[in-house]
Amino acid sequence: MLFNPAAENVLASASGDFTIKLWDIEAGSAKLNLKVGDIVQSLCWSPDGSLLVTTSRDKKLRVWDVRQQKPAQEVQSHAGAKNSRAVWMGEHARIATTGFSRMSDRQLALWDIKAAREPIGGFQMLDSISGVCMPFWDDGTQCLYLAGKGDGNIRYYEYENDKFEYLSEYKSADPQRGVAFVPKRGVNMHDNEVMRAYKTVNDSYIEPISFIVPRRAETFQEDIYPPAIGLKPAMSSVDWFAGKTALPPKVDMETIYEGGGMKEVPTDAKRVVDTPEPLKAAEPAKKEAESQPSEEEPPLRGSRAPPPSMKEQGGSMMAIADKFADKDGAQQESSDESSFEEVQRPMESAAVKPAPDDIKHEEVKDSTSELWKANEETEKDPGPSVLDEVRSSQRMIPR
Repeated sequence: MLFNPAAENVLASASGDFTIKLWDIEAGSAKLNLKVGDIVQSLCWSPDGSLLVTTSRDKKLRVWDVRQQKPAQEVQSHAGAKNSRAVWMGEHARIATTGFSRMSDRQLALWDIKAAREPIGGFQMLDSISGVCMPFWDDGTQCLYLAGKGDGNIRYYEYENDKFEYLSEYKSADPQRGVAFVPKRGVNMHDNEVMRAYKTVNDSYIEPISFIVPRRAETFQEDIYPPAIGLKPAMSSVDWFAGKTALPPKVDMETIYEGGGMKEVPTDAKRVVDTPEPLKAAEPAKKEAESQPSEEEPPLRGSRAPPPSMKEQGGSMMAIADKFADKDGAQQESSDESSFEEVQRPMESAAVKPAPDDIKHEEVKDSTSELWKANEETEKDPGPSVLDEVRSSQRMIPR
């Protein structure tokens, strides 16, 4: 059983008589009847509630135009004998299915509802576990979650460029019997929680599982919380059975984050990204200023000056060449002078001074001999010692 996401009080139910009945709950009767021809294994509505996708035991994938009571597409699906599942991928014209191969390997497939002859990129093998894999789609982060019956893990993939890119998985030692995800408006946005699942463990208790984006931001994250489906339907059951088609209204997730309740947004609203405005060129006041630009004024950002002419390029090249030639010559002369002076300049000592040129060698020789003689005389007849001077001073002190 599955309620229509766009119409109020419209319910689809599958039973063992190989049919799907469409119920008007207000009237309390089945208005439409879809003849499948075999046991229905899964069913899922399109976002506007006009189409219904089913998988059945005859290994076929069908996309039903419900109000016409006939399939718009019918193709061969997973070839395995075990159950298969299907989920509509939001507002994309794509369907994701899980099933088994003939060798009992679990598979994942992506289908285009407009050309559903074969899956896009073929069937992707997952593993060889025997449990049925249940797909869940998150339209906010464009991720597909896969939870298998009897498994302890939940894998999630990102949908991009018609491919499923594996991201990571939740691992647990407790196997799950069943899994269900809460609507997007029920997650904790203050903790950057993007999805929350509840799984049954051993038919004894229910365990919550949170999928959180690891960010430290303390503000609303618009990129992971786009507008989500609210509580109000797009139409009544009478309008839907009459043939009306519309998407249900969405609510702004930022108002829920701030605690202001649910604020509806248009159904065709897209994500708004703040982009800087393009720079506008200043309008010239006079033609003279336009013809003779001032050198002091810097050019506007993002604008390009006209390319220089060949004459200007030649003049600038010659100026640069002359500039470098002068510098090289001056540097060479200065380097030659400095190297010549450093090599030829003698080392000067602070203690010994060079003798002047007018002093002769004989005079220097005589002065040294006189110094030696004076030294010998002082050694032969030394003067009064320090002790004698002290004694003489003591005699002169009056008593």
